[in-house]
Amino acid sequence: MSDPRAAIAALLDLMARLRDPQSGCPWDREQTFETIAPYTLEEAYEVADAIERNDPERLRDELGDLLFQVVFHARMAEERGWFDFAAVAEGIHAKLVRRHPHVFADARFASAEEQSRAWEEQKARERAARGAADTSVLADVPRALPALTRAAKLGRRAARVGFDWPDARAVREKIDEELAEIDAELARAGDSGDTSHTSERVSEEIGDLLFSIVNWSRHLEVDPEAALRAANAKFERRFRFMERLARERGLDLERLDAEEWERLWVAAKRGE
Repeated sequence: MSDPRAAIAALLDLMARLRDPQSGCPWDREQTFETIAPYTLEEAYEVADAIERNDPERLRDELGDLLFQVVFHARMAEERGWFDFAAVAEGIHAKLVRRHPHVFADARFASAEEQSRAWEEQKARERAARGAADTSVLADVPRALPALTRAAKLGRRAARVGFDWPDARAVREKIDEELAEIDAELARAGDSGDTSHTSERVSEEIGDLLFSIVNWSRHLEVDPEAALRAANAKFERRFRFMERLARERGLDLERLDAEEWERLWVAAKRGE
């Protein structure tokens, strides 16, 4: 195994060289937090993709790309006199020690659920200690999170103080209610012939439906983001199978009727 300290030091030196005002890379020198942020998100998703594909070599490469994003942001912060990479590492070390009193102190938790509650309570205390203006239970839920993930996190935060459905069955009833509201909006538009505001209202109701489904998933202890990624992967796998099968049979996809598509879809499902 290589020396992690030497590897990190080399990466930090490389970043400084890339950002050097005289001899650095023109592209790297002109980047800002705002221009780099989209790449940071992209690299995080590519890490998740490598994990889903069970590809260790690619995972190593993608983790390196993500680490470089951290180094890039830390370097830009250092240039502004805010903090450096060492402060980032020291900060996360101290935070994890605080949030694991059952490991680094004498705290004891009866269950993982109790530990999760303590984790959230510690985060709330940290926000209060910083004098954060936003003292809401929902504070610090990042807006840039994928919508499904953010919805689940908002639901968990609200549930922590008792604002929640009593069980999964109650959330399922809410889903039926949201579906009925969508049907009502569509029926209203059909009866009146006025479609000027229908799309906006239906969009709002579909959002409510998705939020309810996310919270149903939470009660069923299913990660909605992971579940949808798996469904996307399954659809892609089956559709690619249909494309291959259609080529083998000399079929033109754009000329297939509903029955032909159904036969291909059934074949794809059987082929798994």
